[in-house]
Amino acid sequence: MIRILANDGIHPDGKLLLEEANYQVNADKIPQEELAQRIGEFDVLIVRSATKVTRAVIDAGKHLKIIARGGVGLDNIDVEYAQSKGIEVFNTPKASSRAVAELAVGHLFGLARMLQRGNRELAAGGDFKKLKKAFETGLQLRGKTIGIIGFGRIGQEVAKMALGLGMDVLAHDPFVQEAEIAIQLYRYEDLKLNVIVRTETLEKLFRESDFITLHLPGVDKPIVGAAEIEKMKTGVLLINTARGGVIDEEALLAALDSGKVGGAGLDVFENEPTPREALLKHPNVSCSPHIGASTMEAQSYIGMELADRIIAYFGDDK
Repeated sequence: MIRILANDGIHPDGKLLLEEANYQVNADKIPQEELAQRIGEFDVLIVRSATKVTRAVIDAGKHLKIIARGGVGLDNIDVEYAQSKGIEVFNTPKASSRAVAELAVGHLFGLARMLQRGNRELAAGGDFKKLKKAFETGLQLRGKTIGIIGFGRIGQEVAKMALGLGMDVLAHDPFVQEAEIAIQLYRYEDLKLNVIVRTETLEKLFRESDFITLHLPGVDKPIVGAAEIEKMKTGVLLINTARGGVIDEEALLAALDSGKVGGAGLDVFENEPTPREALLKHPNVSCSPHIGASTMEAQSYIGMELADRIIAYFGDDK
């Protein structure tokens, strides 16, 4: 029997598909420090972002055929080493793209109208009339320019929403020259507008964007630091639903304090699960606890995509 460890959990829809295929699924969390001791019992390891799949874990996984990441990105897995051992490694980028994009746009709306400040300050007993006056300087999104750094599936989903809102889109991606963005009305398949978006240089994106959102994998050093922020418009709004570390948090805090950056929407942080308090409590920061792909729909899609790919692998008698 194929034994599967879903160490960071799996949606019941995916678990059911695997069990119907007569696979044994263990969704009980094994602590990171014990994983290497236990992984030898399993043929498949499913993780999300919490579990780190190191060389030690891979070496101990004597029966491992598959390491699967539910969601986007593989930076918590030593992919090259796993593949050198003949282990299949994959993720599920399609399943959660819409969910992450919607969260990014949600933070954008919240910052543009200062909703995070309104929630905090009204609940803390702030003067209603004074707050009403203070928040009269909110922004509308129509006619503004959004810069999208990373123009893969998630970035293109953000572009769809932004174009639908009447925004201008600037995109940057070293691996994408242009993308056809299909804007389609829900339930009306015949009503579709196709827009070609050509990617631009980072210099142009920094210079011309009113809002900037990041959708790229983890990197060795920040994509956005003090030098990059200096090139941006004063009052720019920054959104990061990608990975902690793609924005230099020290530079971001300094820019928030000076007003160079008007606000930041952060779903990911450098020091998860204990983000720095100065960011969490900053009045111009909108926070969420790394929930980009965590919608009921996305989790179901992820679970079923994982199950389909695992079943297809072993269905080929591998």
